[in-house]
Amino acid sequence: MNTVTVDGRAVAPSKIVCVGRNYVAHIEELGNEMPQDMVVFLKPNSAIGSQLQSHVGEPLHYEGELAFVVAGGALTAVGFGLDLTRRELQSQLKAKGLPWERAKAFDGAALFSDFVPLPAGGPQGLGLVLEVDGAVRQQGDVSLMLYPPLVVLEQLASFMTLEDGDIIMTGTPAGVGKVNAGETFTGLVMHAGQPLVSASWRAC
Repeated sequence: MNTVTVDGRAVAPSKIVCVGRNYVAHIEELGNEMPQDMVVFLKPNSAIGSQLQSHVGEPLHYEGELAFVVAGGALTAVGFGLDLTRRELQSQLKAKGLPWERAKAFDGAALFSDFVPLPAGGPQGLGLVLEVDGAVRQQGDVSLMLYPPLVVLEQLASFMTLEDGDIIMTGTPAGVGKVNAGETFTGLVMHAGQPLVSASWRAC
């Protein structure tokens, strides 16, 4: 089983639960319809990687996200996540009304920083920044989400068991694009204007 680091400990999530179309600006940039209900899809443990790939059968696209670890039925830790997507394949699958997993759940499709305990106020006030070669590509915070983290948790728990160590990825703000080999991606979780945790990857 692949692991992530949560408060200094290695944890093996049983699954990664992802929320799609959670930022209006991202919905608009991809020309998607506004969802009537929360969009949910899964990545398996085998999707967790450490190397940022630029190509898996086709060029990959990046999506920076706030990610949360669940324990005891609550959100207990936060980190930065990169959701990697085979965008061309995803578009083909969506056009046919088929599931997205072939474009979203491949090996290495999810990268994470370390996870740190949530601030005392919980997920309120959290945001993210993604820089590529030092330039900001994505920026957003929980106030921009259609479904804030605690609402996401409540809705997910209504129909699936969230096991200790599971990860919830809460969607991406506008600014997604192609991963190019040689670029350095730096993701930061922000709280009250200050970095809470960060990670960097160089694309291959």
